[in-house]
Amino acid sequence: MSNDLQRGTTAHTPDLDWSQVRETILMLELAAGQVDAAMRDSNNSVSVLTDTFTSIVDTLQGIEGHLGSLTDEGQKAEILNHTHQATMKVHQAVIAFQFYDKLAQRLDHVCQSLNGLSSIVSDQKRLYSPGEWTALQKQISAKYTMVEERQMFDAVMAGKSVKEALEDYMEVRMKEVEQSGGDIELF
Repeated sequence: MSNDLQRGTTAHTPDLDWSQVRETILMLELAAGQVDAAMRDSNNSVSVLTDTFTSIVDTLQGIEGHLGSLTDEGQKAEILNHTHQATMKVHQAVIAFQFYDKLAQRLDHVCQSLNGLSSIVSDQKRLYSPGEWTALQKQISAKYTMVEERQMFDAVMAGKSVKEALEDYMEVRMKEVEQSGGDIELF
């Protein structure tokens, strides 16, 4: 937001200097900041969980390594079964982390888009320039790393409503899940 604009809302006490543009910018920046704060908080938790699961995998590998010294085949089989079950749970957790990573990427793109939009709306010279809007749209599109994000963006830019683009995305996604037998490929 440019420095010449007043900070904070004046909607409750409007005066001759009140501006809906300034209020819009404030709300855009707030939304981006809230998403960013949520991502930072959750990133810390995910880092702890990642370290924990890495440690669990190391421990399981150590257990499996020590099984060779056991002579009781029944005990050996039981321990192997338990380590296999634990390994499968860790694998499921890794898949959940991949989903989280994809979510974090999407939210980061939302923050960047909101910040870019706020930047244009706060600058009178850029606000009324179609070239600036086109540049922002190209910048947003170029940052998408996932095909479905780009497809949704392109559909909306071509004239579909966000609701229609989201419905199209969900339809394609459900077909992918059905074709894969219910397995969801995250990347």
